[in-house]
Amino acid sequence: MKLPLSLGLAAVALCATSAVQAQVDLSQVRSWAAACANCHGTNGNAQKGSEPLAGGNKDEMLKKLMDFKSGAKPATIMHQLSKGYTDEQLAAIATWFAAQKK
Repeated sequence: MKLPLSLGLAAVALCATSAVQAQVDLSQVRSWAAACANCHGTNGNAQKGSEPLAGGNKDEMLKKLMDFKSGAKPATIMHQLSKGYTDEQLAAIATWFAAQKK
């Protein structure tokens, strides 16, 4: 009978962890996104010659980020930067940039 109880406790712990991760603080996401300003401009409004992120398609941005992270999309620096974030953090960053005004 101890096995089902321990499985139940593990399930509760996993659900609690997922709930905490789902409630990412907006100011934290903004801080992560601020690291992108050197190349992509403040709030994703890039200067000429750089790729703008503000108001972009969230799903396309996330796909690019995940491709950089996995190495499927070659890059000079994005493959290194993207590996510094979890998949959930990258999704939050893409969502944040998509919500910014162009």
